[in-house]
Amino acid sequence: MGNETIKHFTKMDAGTAAGIRYILFDIDDTITNRGKLGAAAYQALWDLYNAGYYTIPVTGRPAGWCDAIIRQWPICAVIGENGAFAYYQKEEKICRLTHPSTASGDYRKRLDEIAQTALKEVPGSRVARDQFCRIYDLALDFNEDPPHLGLEAARRLKDVCVRLGAEAKISSIHVNAWFGSYDKVTMALLFMDEVLMEEAPKKTVLFFGDSPNDEPMFAYFPLSCGVANVRPFLSGMRRHPSFVTAGEGGEGFAEAAAHFLKLRG
Repeated sequence: MGNETIKHFTKMDAGTAAGIRYILFDIDDTITNRGKLGAAAYQALWDLYNAGYYTIPVTGRPAGWCDAIIRQWPICAVIGENGAFAYYQKEEKICRLTHPSTASGDYRKRLDEIAQTALKEVPGSRVARDQFCRIYDLALDFNEDPPHLGLEAARRLKDVCVRLGAEAKISSIHVNAWFGSYDKVTMALLFMDEVLMEEAPKKTVLFFGDSPNDEPMFAYFPLSCGVANVRPFLSGMRRHPSFVTAGEGGEGFAEAAAHFLKLRG
């Protein structure tokens, strides 16, 4: 699918929007701009939440962040570390559903060995600052903090992770590596089946993303939207979002949320 075939989000019509019950979205560079969650995007989350939609971030961010996010944001659940787990609230209690294929045993030692090799082979790369509050994965920073290394460095980091036996995905800021047969979409579907009891997620989910680690979600859900900054990644992705926004990051998300809520009356 070429860039030219992706429809602008304003082309979504009321009939298409009618069946949506769940708004799933990545966090970094999907609802943020330059690392900040702006007022317009945060208000859009509240508007969707108050309108009765299930709002669920699906992110590569760590367990420590996700614990804070589920407590403080207008959301119903959060899927973290690229699909390792979901946090959700039930009867005012924070619960966690963990993917059954998450690693056990000496996986942290194996991830440390990957980090040492990756940092040696890709000069300037570093372990992400949020690594201290991760449970299941390794985050290698190529674009969150300076120096900003670009996509070629990210691809080299991913190649190291895969060569050493890990699953790996590129986000807009990190390369995440883990051991286990899960990703964002497998955990999203497990959570929707076991916790939400949703039987037809392809008809009821609208997903927003911005980078290659969102590709499984773009591939599975017929209704998906990339914010404008997804475009530089599209040439390296086999499956693309069905819509795209005019604005980047949180500005694009807020733009799309306003159009969606207008369609729903």
